[in-house]
Amino acid sequence: MARPLRVEYPGAFYHVINRGNANERIFISQRDREKFLEYLAQANKRFSIQIHAYCLMSNHYHLLVETPEANLSRAMQWINVSYAAYFNRKRERRGHLFQGRFKSILVDADGFLKHLSRYIHLNPVRANMVESLLDYPWSSYRAFIGIDPAPVWLKNDWLLSQFGSHRSQASRNYQAFVEQVDIASMEKPDKHLVGGFILGGVEFVNWVKQEFLSSRPNHKEVPQLKQLKPAVDLDGIVAAVSAEFGCTAEQILTKAKKKNMARDAAIYLARESANLKGTQIGHYFGDISGAAVTMRHKKMAEQIMINKRLRRRMARIEKKYLIIKT
Repeated sequence: MARPLRVEYPGAFYHVINRGNANERIFISQRDREKFLEYLAQANKRFSIQIHAYCLMSNHYHLLVETPEANLSRAMQWINVSYAAYFNRKRERRGHLFQGRFKSILVDADGFLKHLSRYIHLNPVRANMVESLLDYPWSSYRAFIGIDPAPVWLKNDWLLSQFGSHRSQASRNYQAFVEQVDIASMEKPDKHLVGGFILGGVEFVNWVKQEFLSSRPNHKEVPQLKQLKPAVDLDGIVAAVSAEFGCTAEQILTKAKKKNMARDAAIYLARESANLKGTQIGHYFGDISGAAVTMRHKKMAEQIMINKRLRRRMARIEKKYLIIKT
């Protein structure tokens, strides 16, 4: 089963969504919703997560979360497990309440958070649950516009500061921002996702790729990772290996019967990092077959596992020399 790709770092912002198993309801009574909000309050204290906006629907929820301590997975697991235990205990049921792992979208806060908060707050209207957002008590919207007092764990100051320096004016401006939009013409945030989990501008996306994804090993259960890794120039790989092994690029690129560790290292790195087919890599390294590329990659991986010196050399190449294209 594919696992969602997660990137966690201090100060990250996320749009978190979780749905009921088979789209069944996860909130049935008023007390259910109150209990879930109580768990949000406890998570704010336990994990220091900041809740910037929320909306509780019938069969799913939306949260805008900031993680000062890079602990989204721990915090959300605690919230979901705690609430599911309460829900099952109350109704004497067994089994999964949620459909699986929660979905988290990493958000470029400066450019996208206010639009995402509007999308989240408009959920009840888009679902035809109410005609006016003022009639829906299970989101943070009423606290944003000053109708209800904001709970201590709701950190909406940052978002409101985008709409004015004075609280009352900022609330009025935010209300206009949300309620005067043409819902029919609104685009879903998913339309602009990169790799299925990053919502941001080009600079932000490239920063995430280079800082958090470029050095991660590929994993068959996380197919997004290979697609999102920054492209690596094959010439850059050869230059990096040449510098580490003290040989020429020609020695790496030329086929020879004699064992050539530098050549095998370059082929291994190309297979790991270049996001190219084996046949394309083989063509670059003197027209060897895709099967030969796969075989050399496998043997090199085995050598890296048992040879500490080789493992250190490969780590140095990846850390210092590889030329990442953004």
